[in-house]
Amino acid sequence: MKALVVYDSVFGNTEQIARAIGDALGSSEDVPVLKVTDVQPGQLTGSRLLIVGSPTRAFRPTPAITNLLKGIPRDGLKGVKVAAFDTRFSMSNVNSRVLRFLGGVFGYAAKPISDRLAKKGGEPVVPPEGFIVMDTEGPLKEGELERAADWAKQIEAMQ
Repeated sequence: MKALVVYDSVFGNTEQIARAIGDALGSSEDVPVLKVTDVQPGQLTGSRLLIVGSPTRAFRPTPAITNLLKGIPRDGLKGVKVAAFDTRFSMSNVNSRVLRFLGGVFGYAAKPISDRLAKKGGEPVVPPEGFIVMDTEGPLKEGELERAADWAKQIEAMQ
């Protein structure tokens, strides 16, 4: 299976999830895991599967991920299976009612990533997924790396 995992990461948590996903899907030769700043435009269309992830920043993906997705030509992902993930706080750990309300209204980064991938012609194979960080800089909630690997196996089964 030829796949590509693209991510952005601020504190390293999203990178850890991306690497767990890539490792679960295959060798680094078959499944490169690349930071968004290292992606060449042609790499996105040359894969059968594209997985994109970002930390949730102000209820959306990072500007680097947003710009990458905007730069994909219309129908540029035609024939490519796609999936999206993010890292986020669990709203049950947020003490602010206002922040919980805003999170419910605006959501997280994975959904807009998935929507943009589909708009560019990609075929979503699973719903967008979120992985939990315990604090602003991490760490990841215990078990999230294993959950990411399981999510990747779910994606692989949909191929």
